[in-house]
Amino acid sequence: MTHDHDLELLPTAAQTEAALNPPAGRNGGDLVVETLHGLGASTVFGLPGQHALGMFDALRRSDLRYVGLRVENNAGFAADAYGRVTGEVAPLLLSTGPGALMSLAALQEAAAASAPVLAIGSQIPVAGLGGGRHGYLHELRDQQASFRDVVKSVHTVRTQSQIPSAIAAAWESALTAPHGPVWVEIPQDVLLARTTLPVVTAMDATPRDLVPRPELTAVAADLLSRASRPVIISGGGVVRSDASGKLVALAERLDAPVVTTFGGKGAFPWEHPLSLQSWMEDRHTTDLLEDADVLLVVGSGLGELSSNYHTFAPRGRVIQIEADAGKLESNHPALGIHGDARLALSALLETVAERHDPSAPERVAALLSAVRERLDGQDLAFEREILGSVRAALPASSPSFWDMTILAYWAWSAWPGALHSAQGAGGLGYGFPAALGAAAADPSKPVLAVSGDGGAMYSIAELATAKQYNLPVTWLIVDDGGYGILREYMTDAFGEATATELSRPDFVALAESFGVSGVRTSPETLRDDLAKAFATPGPSVVVLPALLKMFAPTHLGES
Repeated sequence: MTHDHDLELLPTAAQTEAALNPPAGRNGGDLVVETLHGLGASTVFGLPGQHALGMFDALRRSDLRYVGLRVENNAGFAADAYGRVTGEVAPLLLSTGPGALMSLAALQEAAAASAPVLAIGSQIPVAGLGGGRHGYLHELRDQQASFRDVVKSVHTVRTQSQIPSAIAAAWESALTAPHGPVWVEIPQDVLLARTTLPVVTAMDATPRDLVPRPELTAVAADLLSRASRPVIISGGGVVRSDASGKLVALAERLDAPVVTTFGGKGAFPWEHPLSLQSWMEDRHTTDLLEDADVLLVVGSGLGELSSNYHTFAPRGRVIQIEADAGKLESNHPALGIHGDARLALSALLETVAERHDPSAPERVAALLSAVRERLDGQDLAFEREILGSVRAALPASSPSFWDMTILAYWAWSAWPGALHSAQGAGGLGYGFPAALGAAAADPSKPVLAVSGDGGAMYSIAELATAKQYNLPVTWLIVDDGGYGILREYMTDAFGEATATELSRPDFVALAESFGVSGVRTSPETLRDDLAKAFATPGPSVVVLPALLKMFAPTHLGES
């Protein structure tokens, strides 16, 4: 007997005809792009190479939009940002050996930030696989071994018939909580060989729900309902699972203050009466968190940056909701709940009792006042004004992407709301190529990228990409003549800095040589120059010569 749902699996007459008579001229690369299209992809990033040409040849026969960058690592950063802003899988097409390995730093960042990147790399011909030294161009003894410790899952293909299933499995893995990058590799000859396999139609790669155990959420709800001083730490997992609304509802039901980690910025309204904002590196915040009798941690592993460099020592009961099982109780004993943040918060909302605490907003206001007072005593008005000018110029709906630079370190704590940065893995060169990926996802609004002059040199080649695709990215380069934050660290630790001073180009002239408009600004004109750049179609570069300082750390026992 045939059930109704079985009928959905039966091919139509047209599908049967197409399967029996596939179009001529297709190769293994067509199976790749057909599978991606069937899974719902619309845009792919990458950089061609000799062994991967079968995939790139197939692109011209598909409806997929290709955005090509100039360096594989930058292509990975662009795909990372696309995945972050859309929540969709971002395909990344790479070649063998050096091309594949050049993407590793970007994939490490995607893994740390839970960005769903589907990297598909080529391999040497099948005959050369197995670890022998055959002398093929780009040959590695075990290419996938280089990725296994970086990505979420590895998927290998050795025949054309394996391509759709391998890519679908990788797609599902990338989107199953916690999101993350995945690796698929396909030999050159498999990609190039003509295929008589039918055209790949719609694929099913629905991610699995990571449902929390109900007995654990019941205990958590009871602890929160009876707490005297509950506090919530909201991490990047809340953002990735699109659970901000549920977080706000839970905080308001409990009258619980909320602090967001740097990766969780934007998960809770900045000006909400219960918002402790993001001052994770301030001892006042650390003290308040330690004073909580019940601390709910959602979507964070309480790593180095989220624990004030591991000086945080909770005295109350900790509840940790985390999709990555490896992060559960990795730093502090807790009631560990393995689950997707959205599903876990939904479960808590169903059972937690409402509590009222009129003192909660007062404690929040007192903490923020103490933070401001500490900053006021450090002669940091210049840095705060610079950050304020950037925020005032950026349209409210526009995303921003920040490299590892002093202004970004300020933004982690002081930027009012969502931002994207490379603080997960901490590599240089993220800001500009990531902003290009976001602009490719939505070219209707301007995007901000922020770099120092040192980090900018990692991404200069992508000015050509920005111009080629006319992407609306404004790149703010803060030029302090070197690796500014390393200069500060070394001077503080050793009395002087070594290897931090850099010769650099005239960034304005360099941008203009790519056909990208550039302007050298000043602290006084920064806001207007940025606003003008955002209002002008296409890419632009704004260079700010400035020597910025960081606020004093509190994890070293200083106040």
